[in-house]
Amino acid sequence: MLFLTFFIGIILNAMGYIPPGNINLTVAQLAINKGMRQVWYFILSFSCVEVFFTFGMMRFARWAMSDINPNEAVSEVRLSTLVDCFMIVMFLVMGTITWKNRKKVPKTSNAKEDKRSGSVLYGLILGVLNPVQIPFWLFFGNYVILHQWIETDYLSLVIFSLGSGVGSSLALYLYAHFATYIQEKFALSSLIINKSIAIFLFALAAYLVVKQAIVIL
Repeated sequence: MLFLTFFIGIILNAMGYIPPGNINLTVAQLAINKGMRQVWYFILSFSCVEVFFTFGMMRFARWAMSDINPNEAVSEVRLSTLVDCFMIVMFLVMGTITWKNRKKVPKTSNAKEDKRSGSVLYGLILGVLNPVQIPFWLFFGNYVILHQWIETDYLSLVIFSLGSGVGSSLALYLYAHFATYIQEKFALSSLIINKSIAIFLFALAAYLVVKQAIVIL
């Protein structure tokens, strides 16, 4: 049963990182500009935060969903609006930074210059500032609990959270590997890739703005 709990945690969280977002696009950009070593520092630090975050959200999921009336559209819209507003700001900031740095040539660092603290800190920050995971775990966390796919005792939730961390690590590693493969396969420059990532981040921000405008109207 614990193995199944671990496996469900891997699959569920890996699926959550399939759609392009600020986290996996950041990993792709790190892979292209700084190399896979820095990607691993980022992924490991980010996934450590993800383990604790998942555990807290799973403990919170049943209480929150039982306390919220799903028929009250105002509360639901308010929660989604807050999350979307935060993500809009984050997409715009990250898109702007990427666009400004689009012409910078990636520097290959040797062992002495390879400072992992920057990537580790970056992973920790984005692990904490990842509000899109709140509605994700409120829905899917409550779903797997109500369908009795996992138990709710501390040991089971710890195992599930560890699986969640492994799932995010695998998904983000595949994104980084795919980004480097695309760059090498099609001989794309870092300028083109950085511009593409920046434009995509701006497009995601525009999509969320339009989405909230439709909801309000």
